Parts: sequence; structure tokens; C-alpha cells
Amino acid sequence: MCADNANTDFDPQTLKELDNKFDHQLNAIKGQKDVSAPSFFRWVQNVLLYLLGILAIVVAPFLLLVRTSVYGYSQFHLNGWLALVMSVLLTVLLLFGYALGVSLWYRQKFKIHRKIRYGILVLVTAYALYGLIYVSAENTKTKEAQRYYRQLHPILRISVATVTLADSDVVITDIQRRPEDYEQMGMDKNPESLHYPQSSGYVHAIDLRTKGRPEWKNWMLVISLRAMALQVSRHVGTADHLHVYLPLNY
Repeated sequence: MCADNANTDFDPQTLKELDNKFDHQLNAIKGQKDVSAPSFFRWVQNVLLYLLGILAIVVAPFLLLVRTSVYGYSQFHLNGWLALVMSVLLTVLLLFGYALGVSLWYRQKFKIHRKIRYGILVLVTAYALYGLIYVSAENTKTKEAQRYYRQLHPILRISVATVTLADSDVVITDIQRRPEDYEQMGMDKNPESLHYPQSSGYVHAIDLRTKGRPEWKNWMLVISLRAMALQVSRHVGTADHLHVYLPLNY
């Protein structure tokens, strides 16, 4: 009986059917592996999207703080200080939204702890005051530029504080000028220069160094400043620099 089974021959049709069943099962196993194991490209894509999302969350409050103040100042002709207060409040609301999202994610509660609310308010206010009052000597070319810092329009001061936070190599080369300064630089007097104190009581322009910096850093600096809705142009008068200014709103 065993010998008969061992010598049994399969006809060609049976062999073909068995072969088809084997191929079908093999393809099914391969398909399951493809579904359960994502490709390396998809993994890299997910990681990049995750990192970009984190970057957007971190950058958004700083961008909102400056951009909304510029918008309120230029489009609604608000006083610079009023526009800045408005942007501080909007930034606080955004951070409240972040805190609320975290609370809902971990605790499933539509509530922000009182200490967190106070902490956010203090943090944003402290950052704004820091940007308005202080600039490091490492970020100014001369003591004169550092001394004139508080003569700069408050929105520009917050902008400078923000870019120096991201790029510590940013150097302010010039803020306030007098007509005779142009003569000393061998240039024609510019009666419309925003480096002069304006009717607002503040200087509306600032120069930032480009010399000695990698060009990609200068490029990123220009993109950052324009993202804040500030006007930027590259000048090569006495030295290559970025001329950053806040147009008058009247």
C-alpha cells in the first residue's frame, strides 16, 4: 500500500493547479509583508513631517508676535505701542491654545491650570520687555549702536530680539544717523532717511552686517525678516549690509 502511494504520479493538470495555489499563497504572504512593513522612504517622510510640525509650532508664536504688530501698525495705522500690545495678547492666546491642546490630549479636560495661564502671561510679557530694553554688546558693532537701541521703533526692537534669538551672529552696524554722518561716509545727504528720528519719535531703520557671514545665513535672515512683514533691501554703500526698515504709516 505504501509502495503504491509512493509511486503514484500526478497528472499535468493536478500539478498545474498545485503550482497556481502555491503562487497565490506566496503572493499573499508578500502582500502582508508589504503592508506591515512600511518602506524606508515613507518612514523618512513621516519623520520629516513630524519635525516640520514641531518647528512650525515653535516658530509660530514669535512670528505672530512680530507680524501682527507690523500688520496692525501698517494696515490699521495703530500707534506702534498699541499694535505691539495687541500682538502680545494674540500670542498669549495662541500659547493658551497650545496648553489647552496638551491638556485635552493627556487629561481629556477642557481646562488650563491657573499657574500655567499665569506662566504664559509672564513669559510673553518678559520676552517683550527684554526685546524692548536690552540688546547684547555681541549683537552691536559699536557702543554707539548699542546706546541708540532704545531710539529704535519698538516693533523693530522686538524683531531684532527675535532674529538674534535664532541667529546669535546677527550684528547691528547702524541705527540712528545725522545728516553730517552721510558726509563723513562720502555719501549724499538723504533727507528722507528712516535712520533719522521720525515724527513718531523713533528711528524706523536698522542696518545688519552681511560681511563675513555665510551667504546662506544672510539668505535665511532676509527670509525671516520678510516673514515678519518687514521691508528688507541689500545695500552696498560704504559696506555690504541689510537695510531693514518699518515704513511710516501715515
